[in-house]
Amino acid sequence: MRDETHEPRWLLLIHQIPPKPAYFRAKVGRRLARLGAVAIKNSVYVLPLNEQTHEDLQWVAREIATEGGEATLCKATFVEGLRDDQIELLFHAARDADYMQLAEEARQITRELPPRLARDDERRPVLESDLVRLRKRLSEILAIDFFAASGRESAESALLAFEKRFRRGEKSAPEETSRPRPEVYRGRTWVTRKNVHVDRIASAWLIRRFIDPDARFSFVPGQGYRAKEGEVTFDMYEGEFTHVGDACTFETLLEQFDIREPGLSVIAEIVHDIDVKDGKFGRAEAPGIAALIAGIAIAEREDDARIELGGRMFAALLELFRRKRGAPRKDE
Repeated sequence: MRDETHEPRWLLLIHQIPPKPAYFRAKVGRRLARLGAVAIKNSVYVLPLNEQTHEDLQWVAREIATEGGEATLCKATFVEGLRDDQIELLFHAARDADYMQLAEEARQITRELPPRLARDDERRPVLESDLVRLRKRLSEILAIDFFAASGRESAESALLAFEKRFRRGEKSAPEETSRPRPEVYRGRTWVTRKNVHVDRIASAWLIRRFIDPDARFSFVPGQGYRAKEGEVTFDMYEGEFTHVGDACTFETLLEQFDIREPGLSVIAEIVHDIDVKDGKFGRAEAPGIAALIAGIAIAEREDDARIELGGRMFAALLELFRRKRGAPRKDE
């Protein structure tokens, strides 16, 4: 039996829209999509309840009433026929679709670019406009990604790859960069986004296993965080260690710290395929590991617990792949 003494968690908009003018239904639909609302039934939309979503839906309801329709807002502890986690999955699916669309557009633009775009290339103004537009779209999706959909990493990776290719060639000579030394990063607090998933779980395990055995982890909102002294940010937009080009954060850490342990390259390919979703390596193990990660995320609400449980899984995989000296791909 549900406990109805809890504070309401959801805000429902139940509406009836008049058939005319015909454009108005589409206008309301676009408005609700921009707010991040998802449909749970015909003419019933839901958002997580907070001051901002309440205000947003009040304006939508007022607009519907002004046009001769009916609209009711309801605060709800639960939605009939759906568990909270099922409603969250609806938000995950909606935002993953948004992220996938953005990622595909960024990848398509990147595929059409040469390895190094000349500084005087006539395409630069249009590409600059595309980059600004896609960044804005990413910010809009992030603002309505209420439950940290996993597709965010893929979208950010694709956008960073586009920007990297676009910026390459702007400077007359590449800047020399030195590899970070593990001893400089020991005993630090490693900061990443809340609601960790495959790349952050795997990266946290890699950090403790091969870079900073005494690492502490802190989990913060994805936007607007400024690292404090002694903190290292990872798998965050513009983090110290994050996606580079089409490489996920786990791959970036391996490359930056030059970690060559046998078996890690296989894990990196699996993490990449799950996280970036571009099918680059086609690892046959990826769907199974993705299912395990999803199970960990459902079973463990706390990020520390996810990292602990996921870390044991990746440690076991490392022992397996050390002995196998690789693992079969789909095409093998």
